[in-house]
Amino acid sequence: MKKLSAFLALAAAANLAAAADVVGDAKAAENKVAMCIGCHGIPGYKTAFPEVYEVPMIGGQSAKYIESALQAYKKGDRKHPSMRGIAESLSDQDIADVAAYYAQQK
Repeated sequence: MKKLSAFLALAAAANLAAAADVVGDAKAAENKVAMCIGCHGIPGYKTAFPEVYEVPMIGGQSAKYIESALQAYKKGDRKHPSMRGIAESLSDQDIADVAAYYAQQK
């Protein structure tokens, strides 16, 4: 039992270390944001699915906030089906890159 607990603790620490190594690259995101621009790049845009929802402009938001939001959609903690589907398709590196890209926008 002690070996299993030690193994699980080591695995968790390795996961945290790997996540901490992900650094966003705004340049790499230029080819990844096409799906974002269709909604988040239109001032005043509103969606009608799953309900009428005003889409926020995310340019200039902090990278940490964008990463946190995308991870929450990916895990299902945030409940917008379109955003969840998109976030689930992104790797941690993709999320960091997209966050870095939008954080540098005005």
